[in-house]
Amino acid sequence: MAIYQLPEWAALAPALILALTGLVLFLIDSISPRSTDRTLLAGTAAVGALASLGVAVWFSAAGVGTPTIDGGEGVIEIFDGQFVVDQLALYFMIVVAIVTALIVVASYDYLAGHTYQAEYYSLVILAATGMATVAAANSLVTIFIALELTSLPSYALVAILKDNRGSVEAGLKYFLIGALSSAIFVYGISLVYGATGVLQLDSIAEVIADGGADGFGGLLGLGILMLLGGIAFKTASVPFHFWAPEAYEGAPAPISAFLSSASKAAGFVIAFRVFNVAFPLEEIGAVIGFDWTVAFVVLAIVTMTLGNFAAATQENVKRMLAYSSIGHAGYALIGLAGLSADGGELVMGAALMHLLVYGFMNTGAFLFVALAEHWGVGRTFEDYNGLSTQAPVACGAMAVFLFSLAGIPPFGGFFSKYFLFTGALEAATANTAMLAVAAALVVNSALSLYYYSRLVKALWIEDPPATRDRLGQPTGLYAAIVVAAVMTIVILPGFGPVVEAATGAAEALIN
Repeated sequence: MAIYQLPEWAALAPALILALTGLVLFLIDSISPRSTDRTLLAGTAAVGALASLGVAVWFSAAGVGTPTIDGGEGVIEIFDGQFVVDQLALYFMIVVAIVTALIVVASYDYLAGHTYQAEYYSLVILAATGMATVAAANSLVTIFIALELTSLPSYALVAILKDNRGSVEAGLKYFLIGALSSAIFVYGISLVYGATGVLQLDSIAEVIADGGADGFGGLLGLGILMLLGGIAFKTASVPFHFWAPEAYEGAPAPISAFLSSASKAAGFVIAFRVFNVAFPLEEIGAVIGFDWTVAFVVLAIVTMTLGNFAAATQENVKRMLAYSSIGHAGYALIGLAGLSADGGELVMGAALMHLLVYGFMNTGAFLFVALAEHWGVGRTFEDYNGLSTQAPVACGAMAVFLFSLAGIPPFGGFFSKYFLFTGALEAATANTAMLAVAAALVVNSALSLYYYSRLVKALWIEDPPATRDRLGQPTGLYAAIVVAAVMTIVILPGFGPVVEAATGAAEALIN
């Protein structure tokens, strides 16, 4: 018998730790509004992110959210089921905490000399709090509130370089398009509520299964379509992708990494939970007369193809990575496209694996761009020529990120794409359209190797310009990049626990 039983709300500790860290940063700023003590601010934010990561890993390893494990705490419902802490929630809390810690450490050097440093770290932690809360949200209302807690700080972070016209313009565009997507999403929520009379995800599924929405098929179908549109915006999926290149290019590079990795993961956890829990395939098709997996098949193929083809035409490195992140959103969408009434745990688990590996390799790639911006290097491929002669460690790490993003063995990105491919082939037994998705995955991965190798060639083969100044070695940026590169490599021998965690989260969600 346990000496002390934690209250149920303590299951949200990873998100609550981030929220408390944000409040501590606000307190530091209120005591010393003009403080530019980067060590104190970045250190506080990093400790909060790492503490959130440690608790999330501890909960996951202890079996919290896994009702089938011996001695596990089972799925924990909080506030009458408005939040649920299961293996899926903990998995994405881990992803968010990892990316947040890397961003905070890298920002230590990137923000040197910039104003609004306390506000910057506070906004990063608040956005991360929203992302961690989204992972556990089990109601359309709590999802929307958590999503806005994620979005509002993100708008400010994109535009935080107030003296940079590109940053302010990107922030304004991101805000306007984000406001439109929020309106679409909340209108979709109202339509689903009008058709079912409930907002909690499992209650929506019960109403549909009991025939309570049979007379509102058109209303419910339109609501689902609008929810899909809002989710597509957060994940930068076609046709709601056009904000991403502008926002990523204008934002500080660490924030571009944050949005393209952690924010994208938050969008996908919404999609995975909403469409698996609220709209189960075996019942929803008869009500709305449409199989929503068809939409995800089309969305996955179009998103990965457009993202990779657009990336292949770019000369700006940051925009190339932005379009590349759109392509990777298409890969993750395979997790929803491959579901069937009989299951789809393998393909869903593969999508979860890819998002974890993507958190390391994509964040690291954008942080290398942040390092280049810190050095004053230009934005084009040509500007990166010969950097390896002066910064071999950082350029070696960048080569690891790029080859992993392309899916080249022996890096983590190869294995996550391999599992996506095999999962798509297995799902093709129930849905032949998944053969086209698997083919698109192979073709787009081959195409991505072209533009990723262009940057590797510029870094390692091209001659450097004669006028380039000596490059510094900022500790925080280097530390974050090296850690991300090491994890991208060592995740290969440690892929067993990742596979187990991802498939466990997928099985718990689907079953």
